[in-house]
Amino acid sequence: MANVFGIITAIVLALAGFVAYKNQAANEAEISNYDQAKIKLAESQKRLKTAQDSYAKAVTQRTEADAEVVKLSDQEATQKKTNEGLVQQKAAKTVEIEPNKQKIASIKENAAKVGDLNALAAKMRATKSELEEIGQAITVSEAKLANLTAQNSQAEAQSNAGKATIDKYTTGQSLPSLNTRIRVIYPTWGFVTLVCGNNGGVVANSTLDVVRDGATIAKLLVTSVESSTASASIIPDSIAPNVTLMVGDRVVAAQKEAKTAQN
Repeated sequence: MANVFGIITAIVLALAGFVAYKNQAANEAEISNYDQAKIKLAESQKRLKTAQDSYAKAVTQRTEADAEVVKLSDQEATQKKTNEGLVQQKAAKTVEIEPNKQKIASIKENAAKVGDLNALAAKMRATKSELEEIGQAITVSEAKLANLTAQNSQAEAQSNAGKATIDKYTTGQSLPSLNTRIRVIYPTWGFVTLVCGNNGGVVANSTLDVVRDGATIAKLLVTSVESSTASASIIPDSIAPNVTLMVGDRVVAAQKEAKTAQN
């Protein structure tokens, strides 16, 4: 009987030791997972700071562009007003010349009664020279106005481009000009990394299309973005049948937003 109790005791101790070993292994695995989660959190916070800085920079550029548009518009209005005054002066001088032409014709017919034609001719030449100067001034003003108009159009285009970029960032859509490739695939974790990031037009939380031979073979959801790289999760059930993602597959901005893709 003592032997039986001894055997049972040995078995119980062995089981207790096995359970303790398993619990210790599980505890170590949980500690490792916790450390990895802390590292990923720090990286995500860093990427968030980068995205916030990029957004603040885009807003500043938009504000500067708007201010430049207002400045150029004011200059254009001032130049137009100046040109209108010059046109009026030209018209007034033209009106003054017509009577002088008529006087010259009359003087030629009545040379004996008029007196010194040379003085009248000098006055006529001075008036004509003044009119030519006004015409040149108008030409210069028109050239300046055309230049200001071109600058204004360029500033408006820059402002619109900045607004479009800001709109894409605030609505969670990557830029339509995005054209990148898959750099690395992590099939076990269900995500990939891309060749470009913010600099290429990738926006966090946006949906991307993986394109091969002109057809969309899968969809990605951007989870983190840096200046020259980005990470994206492979959206479940989006991979076409009998298709395997490959490094180098082309990635473009999707037509639908990330929230629509998730729903």
